[in-house]
Amino acid sequence: MYKEIALFAENLGATAEFNAPMKKYTSFKCGGNASLLIIPDSSDSLQKIISYCDTKKIKPLIIGNGSNLLVTDNGIDNIVIKIGSQMSKIELLDETTVFCEAGASLKSLCMFALENSLSGLEFAYGIPGTLGGAVYMNAGAYGGEMKDVLFSCKHIDADGNIGELSQDELDLRYRGSAYTDNGYTIISSVMKLKKAEKSDIKSAMDDKLQRRKDKQPLEYPSAGSTFKRPEGYFAGALIEESGLKGYAVGGAQVSEKHAGFVINKDKATATDVITLIKDVQKIVFDKFGVMLETEVKIIGE
Repeated sequence: MYKEIALFAENLGATAEFNAPMKKYTSFKCGGNASLLIIPDSSDSLQKIISYCDTKKIKPLIIGNGSNLLVTDNGIDNIVIKIGSQMSKIELLDETTVFCEAGASLKSLCMFALENSLSGLEFAYGIPGTLGGAVYMNAGAYGGEMKDVLFSCKHIDADGNIGELSQDELDLRYRGSAYTDNGYTIISSVMKLKKAEKSDIKSAMDDKLQRRKDKQPLEYPSAGSTFKRPEGYFAGALIEESGLKGYAVGGAQVSEKHAGFVINKDKATATDVITLIKDVQKIVFDKFGVMLETEVKIIGE
């Protein structure tokens, strides 16, 4: 079955890789293999591949940069479709409206906005994901979020049809959206930005990036903030107050720089990371009565 789908995808111009090591495709740099990884070369081929998978009763897993993903050591017995640089077109629709395909990196989107003197995306500079992933989870930082700029999104639904959601239909909320509920595949978005002085935009972007470098363990593989912010608390503060800064399981560690980050410090396995996450959840719950919910998505067998 997978060979048939791989051949179909390759005939459309996509690349297909069997037993693909997911540590190569995720920012945690650990975890097992995917039975088949497909990288489409366009939204048209993506739509056809998803539709073909549907005829075979297969629901593929869609990923972007894998920057919020942890794959278990047993891997994924499924088809993984990676939306990457082959789908990364960015263009102006008018003076302040930007169209962007889902595979574009947030860095390239922020740089495009800067070059066109458009403000509103400064908060996203330094987030190591794609536009599709940022929309999916309503990525945010430093007081800004995708909700502030998103106007509409095109997607492929469960039956392989193209659809669109706009404004309130996107149901953008803390680390969630309509897409985290419906499972549709985001293919592009339209954003409304504001004209501003290029020097002011660059200054804000540089400030956000420096704050990340100062406070976050960017030198180690991780998935960014490991836990969601619990209501009324900060996850990093709860973990630090539980005495867990530097706590390690195998090659995984609670960052000594920022307790909200679990890092792959030394060739960690996914099992190391998952065990560490569970330990942190238990210790914090025992001390504060707060159950930390993971922001990172854990998938696999």
